[in-house]
Amino acid sequence: MSIAIYPGSFDPVTLGHLNIIKRASACFDKLIVCVMVNSKKHGMFTPEERVELLRQSTARFPNVEVDFSNEVLAAYARRRRAHLRAVSDFEQEVQMAVINRKLNPRLETMFLASSEKYTYLSSTIVKEMARYGADLEDFVPREIVEAVNQRMRELEGTEAKEG
Repeated sequence: MSIAIYPGSFDPVTLGHLNIIKRASACFDKLIVCVMVNSKKHGMFTPEERVELLRQSTARFPNVEVDFSNEVLAAYARRRRAHLRAVSDFEQEVQMAVINRKLNPRLETMFLASSEKYTYLSSTIVKEMARYGADLEDFVPREIVEAVNQRMRELEGTEAKEG
């Protein structure tokens, strides 16, 4: 059985992420979409909330499992018996691919580019658009549009109280 991992912060999951998930799930027997901790990023959603949003967004893909890990990816992949890692951000990920291969020689990295209509899209851009009240329908899975908008309203309410 071929098992691949698509790691990321997914804060929030975008249509670009979903495009990679759809295409990678067609390539492997099982795709684990794993919410990972990025110490450099302060999340809009908790890891548990991101897992739930991903589950809602990927429910139509029967061979996709959503998980969370705060382990080093190489250790997580070894524990889950996964040998392929699907990623979409080439520039940042080349260095991580080399490090992960050093830590877990059985872990291969496969780079998948999202469809050209999503190449500009990132979670950071989605959060900025949500901050300005833009319509998010073309940027995040429809299942989570309201959750993103609601969280942004909550965050703006907190900032207003603090300011």
